Amino acid sequence: MALETSSPLPQHVGIIMDGNGRWAQRQGKARTRGHLEGVKAAKRIVRAALSSGLRYLTLYTFSTENWKRTNKEVSYLMFLIKNHLRRETKFYEDNEIQVVSSGKVDRLPKDVIRELQRVTARTAAFHKMTLNLAIDYGGRDEILRAVNRALQEGKKNRISEEDIRAHLDHPQIPDPDLIIRTGDECRVSNFLIWQGAYSELYFSSKMWPDWHEADLKEALDSYGCRERRYGAQKAVNLTPGESNPETVGIR
Repeated sequence: MALETSSPLPQHVGIIMDGNGRWAQRQGKARTRGHLEGVKAAKRIVRAALSSGLRYLTLYTFSTENWKRTNKEVSYLMFLIKNHLRRETKFYEDNEIQVVSSGKVDRLPKDVIRELQRVTARTAAFHKMTLNLAIDYGGRDEILRAVNRALQEGKKNRISEEDIRAHLDHPQIPDPDLIIRTGDECRVSNFLIWQGAYSELYFSSKMWPDWHEADLKEALDSYGCRERRYGAQKAVNLTPGESNPETVGIR
């Protein structure tokens, strides 16, 4: 059944899936149990996003800073990512979801890289919805890699905004209209720093494992009630995802 919302939809939503470990600790369980339940929540929200008609969904799956966690926790997270990719390939194919990834990737375990390459190849022709998995991802790192790519292509004197955008991990994906963070934290934590310059923000006190379809609907409805001014005195009508609009008034 389609997820109906009472307001206009964003084109691209990014989600910082926070609170897995704290969810587990509050229930007297191991942090790994929280991550397992977080994977289940991710699938629920992917289904809900597809049902709602979203075109692009980016999930902050594993950050560049997450390597600082214990070896045991990192190993389990890598296992979950690999296992999810392997088990859910048919789900993505059946629902015509294109899977891509953002981040360094090459630092990931080889078996995770293989699964990621396999799923992205098998879903490359689908366009019903694009699911971008941000794995070993950091916004600052992406900008740095984009600048270095531009330099490697011969840019010498001056690098423009257009040059950086063209060399991001997925320049074809529009900027996120809405960034959601769960887990009762109010920061973006190095997520889509470049692309999220004008994104609307939505913070939820719920831990990620507790998220369901109704929570996504509430976030989408909240987005639909907002006026996006981009620095103008009145709301500016722009193509969803359009970046760096001209400032034409006073904030």
